[in-house]
Amino acid sequence: MSNLPPNVHVSQHPCLLAKLSQLRSKGTAARDVKALIHDITLIVGCEALAKGLTSVSGPTDQTPLGFEYETRHVQPSAVSLVPILRSGLGMVEAIQTLLPDPVPVHHLGLYREPVTLSPVEYYNNLPNHLSSGAGSVSNLTVILDPVIATGGTCAAAIETLREWGTRRIIVISVLGAAPGVKAAADVWPEGVEIWLAGVDPELTDRGMIKPGIGDVGDRLFLTIGK
Repeated sequence: MSNLPPNVHVSQHPCLLAKLSQLRSKGTAARDVKALIHDITLIVGCEALAKGLTSVSGPTDQTPLGFEYETRHVQPSAVSLVPILRSGLGMVEAIQTLLPDPVPVHHLGLYREPVTLSPVEYYNNLPNHLSSGAGSVSNLTVILDPVIATGGTCAAAIETLREWGTRRIIVISVLGAAPGVKAAADVWPEGVEIWLAGVDPELTDRGMIKPGIGDVGDRLFLTIGK
């Protein structure tokens, strides 16, 4: 969508678009929902991290045949993942698969108040919350949130991590609504890049993306009708 901010990137990968179409279907079983979220996150994550990370040379090593070669590493080295509970948990494994080394996973629990749709934080395990100890703060933080609807939850997560002291944020999402994506992208435009598989134009009066993919947390954890 041409009217999105420049720090928002929507993938055009054909395999991803097909998988997103499968995910939209109400007939897709929970097991397949989990697999599709993983696959979509993997594809979007590849594109996002290709722009967000840099390959640098390291010390030499030897192949099994005894030939020397120069190793490669990624920068920045201080990366952390922040899944937004609960649906963001379905995205963690895909990004861990992409990264060459283990990284910390911190969790943020946010929900939308049913009447106002405003975000409410109920859980936060960032080390040195609103950090006074810069040694524990990431140079790059990756927010994992499958859906950006009103944008309030994503914006609140960005604000929390910015106050914590992270220097840069990549948001990886499956689907967003255009107004909500714009709202989240405007919170810290110089420090945040948002990467998505797709963007839908509008929201329902209950703050759900239309046509959307439903409540991802409910679909992942079989709590529909809670």
